Amino acid sequence: MVYSTLTYYYCFTLLIMVLSGCDSNEALSLSKKSIIYCSEGPPESFNPQTVSSGTTIDATSHQLYNRLIEFSPVDNAIMPAIAKSWHVTRDGKMITFYLRKDIQFHQTSYFMPTRALNADDVLFSFNRMLDASHKYHPISGGKYPFFQNAQLASLIDNIEKINDHTIRFRLSHSDSSFLANIGGDSAVILSKEYADELVELNAMQEIDMLPIGTGPFKFKQYSSGAFIRYEPHADYWRGKSELKQLVFDITPRDTARLTKLLAGECDVIAYPIAHEKIKQHPNLILESVISFNVGYFGFNTRKPPFNNPLVRKALSYAINKQAILEAVYTGQAEIANGIIPNSSWAYDATITSPDYSIANAQKLLTQAGYGNGFSMDLWAMPVQRSYNPDAITMAKLIQADLQKIGVEVNIVSGYEWSTFLRKVSEGEHQSVLLGWSADNPDPDNFFSSLLSCSSASTGSNRTFWCNKRFDQLIQKALKTNNINKRKAYYSKALRLINEEVPLIPIAHSKRYQARDNSVKGTVLRAIGGVDFNGVTKN
Repeated sequence: MVYSTLTYYYCFTLLIMVLSGCDSNEALSLSKKSIIYCSEGPPESFNPQTVSSGTTIDATSHQLYNRLIEFSPVDNAIMPAIAKSWHVTRDGKMITFYLRKDIQFHQTSYFMPTRALNADDVLFSFNRMLDASHKYHPISGGKYPFFQNAQLASLIDNIEKINDHTIRFRLSHSDSSFLANIGGDSAVILSKEYADELVELNAMQEIDMLPIGTGPFKFKQYSSGAFIRYEPHADYWRGKSELKQLVFDITPRDTARLTKLLAGECDVIAYPIAHEKIKQHPNLILESVISFNVGYFGFNTRKPPFNNPLVRKALSYAINKQAILEAVYTGQAEIANGIIPNSSWAYDATITSPDYSIANAQKLLTQAGYGNGFSMDLWAMPVQRSYNPDAITMAKLIQADLQKIGVEVNIVSGYEWSTFLRKVSEGEHQSVLLGWSADNPDPDNFFSSLLSCSSASTGSNRTFWCNKRFDQLIQKALKTNNINKRKAYYSKALRLINEEVPLIPIAHSKRYQARDNSVKGTVLRAIGGVDFNGVTKN
C-alpha cells in the first residue's frame, strides 16, 4: 500500500507519544478521537475575510472563527453567535449588537491572550476591511472580496463602541441584506490584541497565516499543500470538542480521496466519486445537501471576441446542458436557467435559458462577424467543487459542442488551485469554468458577488462585466424590505443577464460528502463550508 505524507506523519506522532512515556492506550485514544478530513485543495489564507475560495472557507471559517450572528443549520434562519441579541431601528439604519461576555480567544505557541473578546475586536475586524486608511487594510493584498462586493464600505457610515459588550452599526441607508451579509462565512471576528502584538513584532502579515480566533479549533500546524492540523479550543464558549485533533489532508485527486477513505486513512472526504460503491460499503455513509450554488461557463468580457454580446449569446445556444448534466453531474443536478437556484425566493420560473440550437448559434456568430468561427482558450479549474465536480470533462464536452459551429477551443489546465484562482482574478483567462456557492441565503449573495461592478474590481466577478443598469437594479432591491418589490428588481436583473450573457449558467448541484460511520454529527452545510463543531468519533 502507498501511504501519504500525512499517514507517515500521523503514525510518527503516535510512535513519539509512546516513546516519550505515553502508554499505548493514550496513543490509541488519539487515533480514535482524531478526525482526518480529506479536502480537495489547499487554503489560500487562514483568514476568510481576504479570499472567496471554497477551499479556504471550508478550512477556516467554522473551524477557527465565529461571527456576530450565524445561520441555523436546520432552516438557515439568522441566529445569535458572538452577539447574544440585537436591535434594529424602525428605519433600518441603526443596528445595535449586544455581545456575550467571556468568549475566549485561542491560546497557542505564538500568542497568549490576556483578555476575553470585547467590542474592540469587533471594531478592529470590520474597520480593517472597510477603512482603506486602516494600518491593517493593505496587509495580504488589501482585498476583502465579499465585503467589497457587497459595498459595505459605502453602506456602513460608522461603527460605534457603546461599551465593552455593546456595538452599534450606523448605515447610510436601509439594506435588506445587511444582517445576512454579516452572518456570512467571511464576517469573522479577529483579535485586536493579537493584531497589536504583531505590529510591535513587525510581523503584521502573520495575522492571516498564523490565525487566532474564538472558534472550536485552534491552529497547530500547516505543511503547505499537504495537511493542516488543528487542536480543540479548550475554552470554547459552546463547549470543548471531544476530538483530540482535526486534520485536513489535502488530496486534490478524487480517486485518491476515495482510496484513502476505503483504506481508513480518511474519516471524511470531500466531493466523493463512485456513489454506488460507497452506498454498498457497510462502514461508509454517503451524505448530500441541496446547495445554494451555480456552476457556469464565464467569458472575460474585456477580451475579444467576448467583448461582443452577440458572440457570447451565440455560444449560449451551442452548449448542450443536458449532455453536461448527464456526463459531469451524473444526474445529481438541475439545469440552471439563471444564476440563482429555484429554491431561492427570488427565482423567476418565466426566465429560461436558450434552447440548444446549432442553427441559432451559427446565425448569431455570422451576425457578430465570426461566420467562419474563431479560436479561444477555456480555463478549466483543477479541483472538484460542488458546483462543478469535473471541470476537465465539462471543458471537453464544451470543446466538442463549439467545434460544431467552427469555434476551436484550447483547454487550459494544470495550474495549482491557488495559482489558477489568482491568474483568473487578474484576468489572464479568455473564458473559464467556475462557479459560486452562496455563504448566506439572501439572493444578493449571487447578484453582487458574481456580476456587480464592485466584484469586477475585487476579483470574484471573473467575467469583468460591469453594467450600470444591473448595478442600479440590485441596489434598488437592497433598499426595500418589500419582498415582492425585491423580487421584481431581481427578475429584471436576471433578464438583463440573459440578454448580455456575461456567463452561461450550467447547473445547480447537490453537494456530497462521504464518511466512515464512526463519525457522528453534522459536517456538511447547505450554505457555506464544512463545520466540525460538535462532531465526534466513536
